[in-house]
Amino acid sequence: MTQLRSDFLTVLQERGYIHQCSDLEALDAKAAEGVVTAYVGYDATADSLHIGSLVSMMMLRWMQKTGHRPIVLMGGGTTKVGDPSGKDESRQLLSAEEIDANIANIKTIFEHFLEFGDGAGRGPADAIMVNNADWLDTLEYIPFLREVGRHFSINRMLTFESVKLRLEREHSLSFLEFNYMILQAYDYLELYRRHDCTLQMGGSDQWGNIVNGTDLIRRMESGDAFALTTPLITTASGAKMGKTAQGAIWLNEARLSHYDYWQFWRNTEDGDVGRFLKLFTELPLDEIARLEALDGAEINEAKKILADEATKLCRGEAAAAEAAETARQTFEEGAASEGLPVIEVPSAELAEGIAAFDAFRRAGLAASGGEARRLIKGGGARVNDAKVADENQQVTQSDLDGDGVIKLSAGKKRHALIRAV
Repeated sequence: MTQLRSDFLTVLQERGYIHQCSDLEALDAKAAEGVVTAYVGYDATADSLHIGSLVSMMMLRWMQKTGHRPIVLMGGGTTKVGDPSGKDESRQLLSAEEIDANIANIKTIFEHFLEFGDGAGRGPADAIMVNNADWLDTLEYIPFLREVGRHFSINRMLTFESVKLRLEREHSLSFLEFNYMILQAYDYLELYRRHDCTLQMGGSDQWGNIVNGTDLIRRMESGDAFALTTPLITTASGAKMGKTAQGAIWLNEARLSHYDYWQFWRNTEDGDVGRFLKLFTELPLDEIARLEALDGAEINEAKKILADEATKLCRGEAAAAEAAETARQTFEEGAASEGLPVIEVPSAELAEGIAAFDAFRRAGLAASGGEARRLIKGGGARVNDAKVADENQQVTQSDLDGDGVIKLSAGKKRHALIRAV
């Protein structure tokens, strides 16, 4: 492990955030000498980010905590184009109004992780959020091609994984998307000019796009700029981080309840506990080492601490406490709780009865009817803690408890409520 001088890169290295860096020694020297401004870009394709963005968000947080200045770049302009990285097909194009609404929602998530000060970024380490539509929407095509486009080689762009993947699979790659990597590089140039930003961070799949930006700054401004990427985060079993049968793990409450967010972390595989504590909490490394050494039943206590700390960062202390209490009641007392996710079903429909497999699918406890049937056949489905023996067993009003809800359970750890309306 390289001996580093700056607190910022030392923290990132010790906690496992660094995968590639264009010049680690020079960046470390710059960070040790003064304030570094860095950015991460996020496209606004939905009204929330999901857990796949959390590593880069934590990097921005650690950057600010060690005295440097983070920039959150929202892709109001690039979202209109669509990043082809990791995609087999073109993204659905959104309207400007939809993109602006998504950005407004995403900002509320970042307010949990970063200090924005008065919003103007006047403090030396105040975070700022900017929108690349501010400069991309006003570009003139011919001048842009002459001044910026001439610095890009089609030969080199064809070697990028995001492009090769689509071409090898004979999937369409539109000219619109092909421009994305040029626009991302131009974003870096604009932030360099406007905010003296000299570092772009992102996932390992963005390496080519980020290096394009450092090259553009060197060619057009004769300036030094750096690229730093994080490793692809997979679970101990090899699955992609955050991919579950229930879909993406969203960061805002409107998309995913506090309880489900807490429970995702509580269900971490044993082999991932120490690594995830380093990446997704701010616990000291010596405390993480102690928790990582636990085994047997004790590892569950470490998982609860991971769930508490990760939920506090993203949702706040009250949300973490609420979710932990819901889990305690559910698992230790066997009680249904209002903290569990709820689906509402018309009373008339419930009076007629709903097939058990369909109830589990609608409650999000199975991704499809077929998966729900397999869950029931495997003995993992329960209604009000009673095992479901038949996939077509009817869930009806007679199953409502004293609180007017029906508790569905998939295995020991996933639960949901049905409420008649």
